[in-house]
Amino acid sequence: MDMSDQMNLFSAAASAGGHSHAPLADRMRPQTLDEIVGQDALIGKGKLLRRAIETNRLSSIILWGSAGCGKTTLASVIAKVTKRPFARLNAVTEGLPELRKLIKKAEEEQQLYGRQTILFIDEVHRFNKAQQDGLLPSVENGTIILIGATTQNPYFSINRALLSRSLIFQLQPLTKSDITSLMQRALTDRERGLGAYHVEISEEALDHFANFSQGDARMALNALELSVLSSPADENGTIHVDLAVAEESIQRPAVSYDGTGDEHYDIISAFIKSMRGSDVDAALYYLARMLDAGEDPLFIARRIVILSCEDIGMADPQALVIAQSAADALQFVGMPEGRIILGQAVTYMASAPKSNCAYMGIERALADVRHGKNGAVPKHLRDSHYPGAKELGHGIGYKYPHDYPMHQVEQQYLPDNLVGTRYYFEDDTVAARKIGDATCSAHKHRSEASTIAAHQSEDDTVTARKIGDAYKKGPAHE
Repeated sequence: MDMSDQMNLFSAAASAGGHSHAPLADRMRPQTLDEIVGQDALIGKGKLLRRAIETNRLSSIILWGSAGCGKTTLASVIAKVTKRPFARLNAVTEGLPELRKLIKKAEEEQQLYGRQTILFIDEVHRFNKAQQDGLLPSVENGTIILIGATTQNPYFSINRALLSRSLIFQLQPLTKSDITSLMQRALTDRERGLGAYHVEISEEALDHFANFSQGDARMALNALELSVLSSPADENGTIHVDLAVAEESIQRPAVSYDGTGDEHYDIISAFIKSMRGSDVDAALYYLARMLDAGEDPLFIARRIVILSCEDIGMADPQALVIAQSAADALQFVGMPEGRIILGQAVTYMASAPKSNCAYMGIERALADVRHGKNGAVPKHLRDSHYPGAKELGHGIGYKYPHDYPMHQVEQQYLPDNLVGTRYYFEDDTVAARKIGDATCSAHKHRSEASTIAAHQSEDDTVTARKIGDAYKKGPAHE
């Protein structure tokens, strides 16, 4: 079978004619660019990809998008519009031997007929580096026009060399309106769809299919077909599909989350940003998304620990203790009860006051170090615990802070070239926390002082000293 025959078979399978047993989603697969819904930004009138297809000037491309958004459909339409030989490969089930055979046939097609072959590789990110590299010579010399389809961010999953030779187009998930439109088209299409049946479907049922398909046209159409074919007609030959039938016909969709792909990074990003933004509900929602999808709970716990320092920090130093305790408790208890521990930790972090002043402080200090601001340690701070150190001037003039009031003393700590440099800037949240802590501390110590005076048999001098100490440990100590 030559490449032209293969293309013709693919096209025939894509149309419903003569293939009544094909799933509805396959029968309703668009045959023209105008039949494709939901991707106007890419193939709308005058758009770059559409112009390239219609003028037959297409180069290798990577189609990136979620399941059911139309990557395979677009590839088949491209082959039909451009009238090029079409070959298809699935990276999950086929490897280098199959790839080499297809490339050899493509070379023969080009030598005999002067035609480039469109090679569609579904799940192209599943190819390893050697397999992806095997495509490069044929892409570079024009033997094939590669159309790679992937559900994962190609910048993470596809070799840079292959990316550099391809244009990347991101397909958007189909909207609820897009899915509804496709289902209504299928219900009225007598040739390819369900138009030969007399179907009455409620708005609630259509809405349920559209909602639970999560932008996956294939899932929605196949669920619709099941609901129609499994429902008996009434005495008038009418098939009724209501919400109850729809709920039975569509399975619970898999959570859109890939632990190694783009969705993984998007969800964890939203999770962290929701805690940082003090939105408890959103943070708990994204936590649930990750847990339900099977994300490693310890990975989540580590992110919570990092956030407790990066985004809460000095506004509530106890947050780090809570986060680390949650991580330890998670390891001790395990799952599924660990979800409760994570839920409490997330609620605490999202509810806590926020400050990044400690985080920004270390970032500023690192920036200076990396830019070469590495001055000498002042001599009075240098190690003096070895013979000859004093002769070098090390440690001389050092002021021991505990010898001074409040255990503080002014002296130079930074290198000479950095004297006066500040890295830590206390923000309003930290200042407010310290005022609150000082107030609480004052009340506490006043209570302690009263207890001392009332219940201890001490002479007046000792009592006065303890009362004075208690007061001193109030706001002034802070």
